[in-house]
Amino acid sequence: MLDTAAVPSSGLAERCMRALLSPWSRLGLLVVLLGAAVAGVLLCRPERLLAGGWPPQLSGGTAVVLFAVAYGLCTAAFVPRPVLNLAAGALFGAPLGTAAAVVGTVLGSAMAFGLGRLLGQDALRPLLRGRWLKAADRQLSRHGFRSMLALRLFPGVPFAAANYCAAVSRMGWAPFLLATGLGTVPNTAAYVIAGSHAASPTSPTFIAATAFIAVTGLAAVVVAWRRKSLMPGPGRRTGS
Repeated sequence: MLDTAAVPSSGLAERCMRALLSPWSRLGLLVVLLGAAVAGVLLCRPERLLAGGWPPQLSGGTAVVLFAVAYGLCTAAFVPRPVLNLAAGALFGAPLGTAAAVVGTVLGSAMAFGLGRLLGQDALRPLLRGRWLKAADRQLSRHGFRSMLALRLFPGVPFAAANYCAAVSRMGWAPFLLATGLGTVPNTAAYVIAGSHAASPTSPTFIAATAFIAVTGLAAVVVAWRRKSLMPGPGRRTGS
């Protein structure tokens, strides 16, 4: 005999499961996770590494690996990368610090991209209706590698925001991670070198590193301004 009491219960469980797995429920979970990550960062205050240094009981390769993992978690939680790059240089010197920072950058980008793709893409893609949003999504989706490489080389867009925007687009994993790994090396190395020579701010190495950071920042502003000036505005005619 069919147990009629089990049928409504099974239907209710199925509806609850669909609601929990719906795009907006997953987006809500993403917001909660990011909020918890930001709160954890504010409590841990990773910027203290610049003043207090790395725990003395951790050294060598273990310290570099742990720093890279912590770096990735911090970048996914919107911690500014320049602070972490300076800390990498101050703690490990230029070669090891650059390696740890680049690996941490790729790890953090992968975390953010995966979370955004899994939890946020389905809910946010239908909201891409404005002209600017559609243009950005089309550029990232069709020309993922070169678009992300440009964003990484000329740091005008906040790093974490670029990760989550890329996740909402149709960009693939391979071009995203490859462009991130290659594009962040120059600027990351400049910050790490500056951090490793922070004790001697008048040294040629420190001055060269900070000059490179300033030039790339200025270049990002110029490129953004030119692109904005070339794009047609709401009242500007695009043709005859």
